[in-house]
Amino acid sequence: MTNRNSGWKAEPFLLKPAGKDYLWGGTRLNDDFSKDIPMEPLAETWECSTHADGQSIVASGQFQGEALAEVLRRHPEYLGTHMRTLGELPILIKLIDARQDLSVQVHPDDAYAFEHENGSLGKTEMWYVLDTAEDARIVYGFRQSINREALKKSILLGTVEKYLQKVHIKKDDVFFIQAGKVHAIGAGALIAEIQESSNLTYRLFDYDRLDKNGKKRELHIEKALDVADLNGNAPPRQPMRVLKYTPGCASELLCRCRYFQVERQLINTERCRAMACFCTAENSFHVLLCIGGCGTLYEENGHALNFFRGDCIFVPADSMALRLHGRAQMLNISC
Repeated sequence: MTNRNSGWKAEPFLLKPAGKDYLWGGTRLNDDFSKDIPMEPLAETWECSTHADGQSIVASGQFQGEALAEVLRRHPEYLGTHMRTLGELPILIKLIDARQDLSVQVHPDDAYAFEHENGSLGKTEMWYVLDTAEDARIVYGFRQSINREALKKSILLGTVEKYLQKVHIKKDDVFFIQAGKVHAIGAGALIAEIQESSNLTYRLFDYDRLDKNGKKRELHIEKALDVADLNGNAPPRQPMRVLKYTPGCASELLCRCRYFQVERQLINTERCRAMACFCTAENSFHVLLCIGGCGTLYEENGHALNFFRGDCIFVPADSMALRLHGRAQMLNISC
């Protein structure tokens, strides 16, 4: 473990994502974000992940080529003092391209997952909408309350969609999807997702689609019914967002919950002499996901890290002082 009294400060580094070729995916993650992952479809990129189902690889600096999970195992101090489990990244950050509708699904909370899924974390998540087709929608809970028996019957009969609340979405929308909320991303949505580090998904309905082997994908009806919130939901409202300005940067809080905090930062230093200054405290790492534009991250040791749309940067806790220069939009995620 690094000696914090030595004055040494950890450097940020780029990450290379793992890709997922789920049948509902498209091509935009390669086309728009230059991921260069040889998958078609490319449904998801796991930008910052230590999960066994898809691990990020360090793409710059002294750890280049190593799995992020291995780096954090050797350097748990990079996670910060808030992280109690040695070497475990508590979140997972994705980009999602939905060319088709995703399955109607639900995720368990931590207590259910721990008991029924071998000690796994549950899954609460947040979506930030990067782009949409004109008629794109999401499923967000139920239009009215329903009991377990009626829901199960509708799933078996293929009529469950009539109970679901479908919401039109637009670019820049934010949705908080707590564990237990029945949900689905609709066709035409391009989304950044921040979630607990979990890959537990219970499918209720999948439109009777066939996978690449000609088989219907598995449903998890009983487990889904165990964890689903069956109460009716009011249509979700967009949260109040207030931009705060500092030289070269405007920022706004998108989401804060017990698992993560997400801010959107608008970097524009092209017309001012000041650069956007940034560093992490001892309590948490940060992850910077560039969702638009490009720029340079300057380190106090003189190193410079160029970043472009789609790049993901891990900034260890208690980092050296950093300066951002360029014109870019970033999601800044911490715990």
